[in-house]
Amino acid sequence: MTDHVIVTDENAARVIAMRRPDKKNALTQGMYTAMTEAITSAQSNPAIRSIVISGGSGVFTAGNDLEDFARANATGNDDARPMAASRFITALAMNEKPLIGAVDGIAVGIGTTMLFHCDYVLASTTATFSTPFIHLGLVPEAASSLLAPRTMGHQRAFAMLVMGRAVNADEAREAGFVNAVVAPGHTEVEALKVAREIAALPPEAVALSRKLLKPAREDVLRRVEEETQLFGQRLKSDEARNAFAAFFARKKKA
Repeated sequence: MTDHVIVTDENAARVIAMRRPDKKNALTQGMYTAMTEAITSAQSNPAIRSIVISGGSGVFTAGNDLEDFARANATGNDDARPMAASRFITALAMNEKPLIGAVDGIAVGIGTTMLFHCDYVLASTTATFSTPFIHLGLVPEAASSLLAPRTMGHQRAFAMLVMGRAVNADEAREAGFVNAVVAPGHTEVEALKVAREIAALPPEAVALSRKLLKPAREDVLRRVEEETQLFGQRLKSDEARNAFAAFFARKKKA
C-alpha cells in the first residue's frame, strides 16, 4: 500500500482518494496497486454498494508519473507496460460495483480514460480532461479506444484521443462522459450524495441493470489486450523514445 492513496468506507460507499498533491496526484506503481486492491476487495463485500474515485480538491490526477513509469518499464523483459498499471485497468474492466468519478481540476491520460469505466461522473467547473498519448508516441489505453467513441461519438473521440485536444467540464458534460458540473471543492461531497442515492435502490436490480448498460466484458478486455500490445510496441518506437527524451530534457531544465 502507499500513503498516496487513502481508502475509506463511508456508509455504503468505498472512497478511493488519490493524495499526492505535490505531484498533482501523478500515479506511481504503488498507487496503482493500492487502488487495484481497493477495487478488487470491494467486489466480495455486499455492504459496499458503490465505489468513488477522487483526487481531492484542485486536482484529479496528472496521469502517470513518467519517471516512475519509465523505471518500471526498464526491467529488461518484454512486458508491454508496467504490471501495476495493467492490473488497475483490468480491475476497472472487471468491477461490478457502480463506479463514481469525482473530478476536481486536471485529469490527464489515465485520469481521463478511467472515467469511461465510471457509471456517474461529477466534475468541478475547473476540471479539464486531456489524453496526450499520441504526443508521447503512444496509443490510447484502458479500452478508451472502444469506450470513448461509444460514449461521445467518433469525431469527438478522435479530437481528444488522437489529436490530444483538451476538454473542459462543460464540453465533457455535452460529450456525455460527465453527468454534472459542480463548484470547485464539492465533487467528492456530491459524489457521496450520488452513492447514497444508489445505496437506496434494490441492489440486485442495480447490478443487473448496470450489466445490461455496459458493453460485454469480453469485448472490453479484448480491447484492453489489443491496446496493451500496441502500447508496448510503441514504447520501443523511435517516436516514443524521442518524445520521452524531450519530456525529461524539458523537466531537467525547469
